Amino acid sequence: MTPPEIRWAGPRALLIQLESLESVLTVHAHLQQHPLSGQVDVLAAARTVLAVFDSGTNARAARAAVAGLDTAPGQGTAAAGDPVRIDVVYDGDDLAEVGRLTGLDPDGVIAAHTGQLWTAAFGGFAPGFAYLVGENESLTVPRRTTPRTAVPAGAVALAGNFSAVYPRRSPGGWQLIGRTASRLWDLDRDQPALLRPGTAVQYVAVRESVTVGDRAEGPDAEASGRIPHPSAGQGHALEILAPGPQSLIQDLGRPGLGDVGVSKAGAADTASARQANRLVGNAPGDAVIETILGGLTVKARGELTVALTGALTPAGISGDAAARPAPMCSPFALHDGETLHLDLPDAGLRTYLAIRGGIDVPEVLGSRSTDVMSGIGPAPLAAGTVLPIGAIDQGRTVGAAEPSTLPDAVRSGRQEPVVLRITGGPRHDWFTDESCRALTDQGWTVTAESNRIGVRLALGDRDDASPETTGGTAGTPTKTTGKPLERLTPDELPSEGVVAGSLQVPPSGLPVLFLADHPVTGGYPVIGVVVPEDLSVAAQLAPGTRLQFRTVDPESLQPIARPHQHPLATRSSGK
Repeated sequence: MTPPEIRWAGPRALLIQLESLESVLTVHAHLQQHPLSGQVDVLAAARTVLAVFDSGTNARAARAAVAGLDTAPGQGTAAAGDPVRIDVVYDGDDLAEVGRLTGLDPDGVIAAHTGQLWTAAFGGFAPGFAYLVGENESLTVPRRTTPRTAVPAGAVALAGNFSAVYPRRSPGGWQLIGRTASRLWDLDRDQPALLRPGTAVQYVAVRESVTVGDRAEGPDAEASGRIPHPSAGQGHALEILAPGPQSLIQDLGRPGLGDVGVSKAGAADTASARQANRLVGNAPGDAVIETILGGLTVKARGELTVALTGALTPAGISGDAAARPAPMCSPFALHDGETLHLDLPDAGLRTYLAIRGGIDVPEVLGSRSTDVMSGIGPAPLAAGTVLPIGAIDQGRTVGAAEPSTLPDAVRSGRQEPVVLRITGGPRHDWFTDESCRALTDQGWTVTAESNRIGVRLALGDRDDASPETTGGTAGTPTKTTGKPLERLTPDELPSEGVVAGSLQVPPSGLPVLFLADHPVTGGYPVIGVVVPEDLSVAAQLAPGTRLQFRTVDPESLQPIARPHQHPLATRSSGK
């Protein structure tokens, strides 16, 4: 038995590298059926299994357990249950091209596709998208050279040795051979995903024309986006008069659904969201409003107790009484009919508004959070939206004023860059030694293209006081422009699971720091991972913020200072 190669994906996650898809399915099935202590999520991919834990202690204990697993293909690789039938009209735009690539005519492609049983190996890419592997490799074809900007929902496709059905309209580079009316993702079902890892699938050729609409784009939009309008006398509520640039409902997210392509989502700055709830006497996971760059204006319906946290945001209250300022990080009353307006933050990016009782909109997959990547959860708030407020838990008391959770380095007027702690990423060895050093030696700048999916970075300055740049002797540091990160290998990385905090490096060489709504899988190598304790800081970085990374030990979170050994090599591969 060949032991698995275990790589750290941050201090709380393990990326388990395996020799074959069959071994992936074996390990994934074992961890699903026999979860380890503190296991939060487990996600299969083409050659890896990502296991995520609730603490570094549990992740370290799990590493020892995973190292002893039997990875030989076994019972976990068999398709589970009766096959799911998917009727297909085989008239895809790439059907003839697939025939040419495989040496089959179109009828031969159809016969090969319907003549074997397919098994859902793993999910990812989008909610409900499943990579299906067949019983043979007769239909192995490359992706299209030029991806399509839009593939319709229900498209049946091939790429590599996989088949799949696109659950919703999206970009894609797979070869299209047909279409189906089967809904791969439907929130009205008890199990929204039609196909989960291990599900058997039988494709069946049909002649009648079928179509499948993308309900998220039409008048029958999925119920997940609707916010029920409270009826008169139903209770206290909060009316949105102006949403600002973006205002969303968020809680602590929906972990554990990576296998069906759904990220955890939830508040980007969990420390501030928890603080807001604590101040008004709510449970930590109650729903709050997350808003960026001010502009939010709300009106109380009934007597409310509210709190503002996160970005340091000037705010004012107006109504029948004299206008007054609203405090930060302290509970205050918003009387019936009064309005609360948020100005542009003095520091930080995201402000959180909590209301005693919590925002009481319907849960979707166990959470009230909006996931902008997957389109799951309540729609972004708009003028005229009325949010119902839940019943107050009388066992919880309103808190007292607290200091802001916003770090000093994020506050305005400070010249030094914000420092985020990182541990080595699972693919740091895909980069040159110079680039591994540059990640932490040079500065970075947050760009305006950043969002809840990720913080996009541009090149910043670096301090260079080396003898090579100071005439042979150490001297006063000089500022030089940084360089994009360079890969050591041109190999294509099969998509694999990623965690929040991952620093994924696309071909531009400019890292993207994944936040709450990140995709569950990624196809670019991850050079480092921001520690979970610093993700709330990352969520508050406004465009233009200067940023520096500092490598720390994944157990102690203390800086690593080893002059002759690059710190990203420490404890990353686990070989």
